[in-house]
Amino acid sequence: MFNQLTKKDIEDMQAEIENRKVVLRPQLLEAVKEARAHGDLSENFEYYAAKKEKNKNESRIRFLERMIKTAEIIDDNSASDEVGVNDTVDIVFEEDGTSDSLTIVSTMRGDSLKNLISVESPIGKALLGHKVGDRVEVVVNKDFNYYIKVTKISKDNLGESASLRGF
Repeated sequence: MFNQLTKKDIEDMQAEIENRKVVLRPQLLEAVKEARAHGDLSENFEYYAAKKEKNKNESRIRFLERMIKTAEIIDDNSASDEVGVNDTVDIVFEEDGTSDSLTIVSTMRGDSLKNLISVESPIGKALLGHKVGDRVEVVVNKDFNYYIKVTKISKDNLGESASLRGF
């Protein structure tokens, strides 16, 4: 399965990779050299901590490069009256009449605790392309589904202002 990312997500990831390679990598290598110079490596906690940070940085670089390589680029532009990526949607759940406000985001920016809902989630998939007033069926699995109604769509242009959280 490919992760769905916008062009902005890819640009942010490439900028992070560049920063990690050009700025952090030399700093972390220097920290390892300094810690190694302190002598006996068997009891040198600074050396192991520095190596761990260096390896963590390299792992993050590989992860981001793999994400970019395998990403499916999705368009974050949508019609002004329909739900698209980076739009905030106010909905009402038909079952109990409760309402919620969700922002539809790309795969890697999803964070349900902050109401950032991935385009790959059942509710994200269901909402894409719908308009205010639409009754939308959200299929969770073959045995469970529910209905929501779109009450408002806000074009916040979230992609321009929000940065990617730690993937």
